[in-house]
Amino acid sequence: MGETRRRFDPQFRAGAVRIVRETGKPIAQVAKDLGINAGALANWVQMDRLAREQDTNGGELAESEREAQ
Repeated sequence: MGETRRRFDPQFRAGAVRIVRETGKPIAQVAKDLGINAGALANWVQMDRLAREQDTNGGELAESEREAQ
């Protein structure tokens, strides 16, 4: 039988990412503490980091992003 995927609301995701950012704890430890998959949390942290970079660049592409295109 297939696995059932758990869905997490945006507030939960934001809270989990905030814990990683503010405490400096490893993603694996925070994921274990919250009972979620470390890979999922790593994806959320990466998406947050990219969104923050985009905000600080005023929506412009970063140097590395321009080179990739």
